Amino acid sequence: MRRLPILPLVSTLLPHKRTFPVWVPLLLAALLILADQALKAWALSHLQEGAPNVPFLPGLVEWRLTFNTGAAWSMFSGSALPLALARLAVGLGILISLVVRPQPRLLSVLLSMIAAGAIGNTIDGLRSGKVTDMIYSPLLSSVTNALHAGHFPIFNVADSCVVMGTLLLVVFSFLQEGRKKG
Repeated sequence: MRRLPILPLVSTLLPHKRTFPVWVPLLLAALLILADQALKAWALSHLQEGAPNVPFLPGLVEWRLTFNTGAAWSMFSGSALPLALARLAVGLGILISLVVRPQPRLLSVLLSMIAAGAIGNTIDGLRSGKVTDMIYSPLLSSVTNALHAGHFPIFNVADSCVVMGTLLLVVFSFLQEGRKKG
């Protein structure tokens, strides 16, 4: 009897197939969500909206409390509930996918970051109808101002997770594609 070969899992990011135990991406996402919510709670109790910025790392990071009822750069302002539901669907969808179909370690970390960011901002949207932002970067604002794009938006840990996870996903995808061609 002839056996059909089983096709190996092919990663788009890594040449090997090592995966984490299924609980690791869930734990990572939970810790990132916890960090996001803890910083938001701190900001709500220690900062005031409209108050002057509070330097944290001079020239790099300052604290400044603001709220957003939309998405990045205040797009879709006033749409907190639909955005929260969409974020929840994305975040939970990613985590369920990681449980059902474990991925290589790097991909699991990056997708966990994106899921955590989506869920972190979902919590705000469902709880208060707006997302709490508190991280301001004078350095990033100097870049966007030089490009005549105004100040860089004030953001939070959840936003950072989504942006950094997505950017690194794209970078590593291009690096892997380059390795395949080379």
